[in-house]
Amino acid sequence: MKSFSSKTQLCAVIGNPLGHSLSPAIHNAAFEALGLDFVYLAFPVEDVKGALEGMRAIDNFRGMSVTIPHKTEVMKYVDEIADVDRSIGSINTVIHENGKLIGLGTDGTGALKALIDNGVEIDGKNVLMLGAGGAARAISFTLARNTKLAQLEILDVNEPLLLGLKSDLVAGTDAVIKTGEMTSLAAAMKSADVIINCTPVGMHPNVDVSLVPPELFRPGQAVFDIVYNPLETKLLTEARSSGLKAVPGVEMFINQAVLQFERFTGLDAPIDVMRRMVMERLQS
Repeated sequence: MKSFSSKTQLCAVIGNPLGHSLSPAIHNAAFEALGLDFVYLAFPVEDVKGALEGMRAIDNFRGMSVTIPHKTEVMKYVDEIADVDRSIGSINTVIHENGKLIGLGTDGTGALKALIDNGVEIDGKNVLMLGAGGAARAISFTLARNTKLAQLEILDVNEPLLLGLKSDLVAGTDAVIKTGEMTSLAAAMKSADVIINCTPVGMHPNVDVSLVPPELFRPGQAVFDIVYNPLETKLLTEARSSGLKAVPGVEMFINQAVLQFERFTGLDAPIDVMRRMVMERLQS
């Protein structure tokens, strides 16, 4: 059994709920592979301010992953955020460095890499994004700034959240942005080339639901679901059955975890170890 001491570096994920999270498994496997004196735990948290105060007070609390629903609120309690992440308006990582809490995001970069690695073309395409929360903000800004998409259409049931994201995208990017309510899904699907689910719909344990009825799919579309547990969501299963390219959320999850690990440790991540751990857990 691994031993811990007062010098052990603590990393954690905060969010609520966390029963589905594979972050402890993937990071601890990577720490062990490199023989690092680190440990990673999951902390269900509602009091974000209190959690960050605790992190600040513990010298060897090195890094924190932030998940639903805290990716936006956590920004209030860190000392430094890069301009690009501040404009995005959400972060998923906090680093405790030289007495300061530094916030950053890895979701957008991880998502774009997942799309590219799976051969999904974005340039010149119409992208339909479902959801306008923290992960959607990161991914939408990354696509708008780093690709030449034709149009980004975003749908959500929360109108203030949706309009806030649209306003920020219009101010911070040159992308063509369109927004609407979920009731306009059928119309939006007619012109969408790439569909990205940025909501938790379909996440374990509610695995038998999907936001997109399969009759709305059309040939040539690609579907990316950022939900990674289960490995194959109902949305992805129905997309594959319709002959579409389907990109699982596990790809984004691994990519963003690799980036976090490297910020936590300052070392190159053992990517093969991290991937193997995640796939074993999701397929068991």
